[in-house]
Amino acid sequence: MVVDMTIAEDISLLESQKEFIRRYRATESDGIKNVLPMLASSCPGWVCYAEKTHGSYILPYIATTKSPQQIMGSIIKNWIAHNLGDRPIYHITVMPCYDKKLEAAREDFLNKETQSRDVDCVITAIELEQMLEKDGISLDSLDNSTISQPWFVKGNNEISPFLTKHVGSGSGGYADYIFKYAAEELFGEDIENLEYKSLRNPDFREVLLQKEGKVLLRFAIANGFRNIQNLVQKLKRGKSQYHYVEVMACPSGCLNGGAQVRPGDGITIKELTTRLENLYESLPCTSPEENKVVKELYDSWLGGQESDKCNAILHTQYHAVEKAPNALNIKW
Repeated sequence: MVVDMTIAEDISLLESQKEFIRRYRATESDGIKNVLPMLASSCPGWVCYAEKTHGSYILPYIATTKSPQQIMGSIIKNWIAHNLGDRPIYHITVMPCYDKKLEAAREDFLNKETQSRDVDCVITAIELEQMLEKDGISLDSLDNSTISQPWFVKGNNEISPFLTKHVGSGSGGYADYIFKYAAEELFGEDIENLEYKSLRNPDFREVLLQKEGKVLLRFAIANGFRNIQNLVQKLKRGKSQYHYVEVMACPSGCLNGGAQVRPGDGITIKELTTRLENLYESLPCTSPEENKVVKELYDSWLGGQESDKCNAILHTQYHAVEKAPNALNIKW
């Protein structure tokens, strides 16, 4: 069974937008601190860095919404497994990122009752390519096949069998999606297209919502650790003016992941990334609100978008990693 992750990506976007609105209103109405800017949580490289390097100071800013990989794990191991008669499922994901292996191995994503992980194995794009080469298989020689649709919901036959994309970056489009939703939900502004402005480099961009000379929303996309470090330092000095930042550890984001397939002879990494971006942009666009499967999962499985079950299954927590003591100070 091969399943597309669009369902999980849709849910991650919907949960992220709700979480942002809650945080924004908590700040504006109740004066609660340390909840904005909300920092994206879908990149495990960034999350691990925050836990190990900046600990409890930065963690409250990171969204609690699970990444699409882990949301898909919950869907596979709970909803789909239940509808298949509670049969055991071995769940494998294919990712352009080595850190997705670390994410899958987190204790937070282990069902202690069944001793089963939401994601049992992560295979990177590089590893998949090596496996195919070892067996002498060329993807060009294989026939196309449709993606499985094991959702067990009404109107299942109406779901598109094709891959789709979300508006915005190739890392999930979080900044675009949340910005547009927040503009309308908080200020009644209907925004169609966003105009980002590159700041220090192309991997750090910001977009503003302004009205009568006042900045209502200030969002950013920060890719790569150089930009992440600058962002964190501004946060620590109290000089960050952002409401939300889409944070990804890899320069150019997920399409240029550390475990992405390597470019062939005569092609640079930048050229390959551009090709991947163009391919992604060529996909038909989808909207989470229009996904009937997502609505059915919320209603039938999760008990509604504001239920306790929804929060328990679709959200997670983070843990500051205590720094090891200096070996010279250890008393023997």
